[in-house]
Amino acid sequence: MLLKIHPENPSDRQIKKVVECLSKGGIIIYPTDTVYGIGCDIYKNKAVEKIAQLKGIKKAKANFSFICSDLRHISDFTKPINNEVYKLMRRYLPGPFTFILEANNKVPKLFQSKKKTVGIRIPDNNITNVIITELGNPIMSSSVYDEDELIEYTTDPELIHEKYKNIVDIVIDGGFGGNEASTIIDCTQNEISIIREGKGVL
Repeated sequence: MLLKIHPENPSDRQIKKVVECLSKGGIIIYPTDTVYGIGCDIYKNKAVEKIAQLKGIKKAKANFSFICSDLRHISDFTKPINNEVYKLMRRYLPGPFTFILEANNKVPKLFQSKKKTVGIRIPDNNITNVIITELGNPIMSSSVYDEDELIEYTTDPELIHEKYKNIVDIVIDGGFGGNEASTIIDCTQNEISIIREGKGVL
């Protein structure tokens, strides 16, 4: 299903439809402040496994992110962070950044790899934030890649739907997406480091 949602004023009915889909273990493709993402409820194991299969990767090695609506979710899934990291996150989130943090034991076992880390994203995108708020917990996410190397990320939701309509439950049309991914910041070591340059600039 291709579901067009207004980026500034998403309708309650449409949001409810997406949340019901996620709650039942559905998979969605949705807009962020960078590229379109493919995701599901973090507690729906079969949906997580299906996305891992789609991406052709083992769950234990997958670098999936948790998409949150605000900083309140973070302490639910990460070990305590120091003041420097917290200030950095407060300054740059919501925004086009993924922060790699140490995971705590509340992270679903499906995501617990040897690394014991979790990527946290809070996109500056109203549609996504409203969905997560209504769902009540983060969604697991991975970027939607284009097979054309010149266009690394697919930006047109209608073309995304054409490609994924038989694979996912809902493709949200929230307007054209970008083709530059988030900047990834590793906060698990003594020094904070950028491990992927993306749209976000510190």
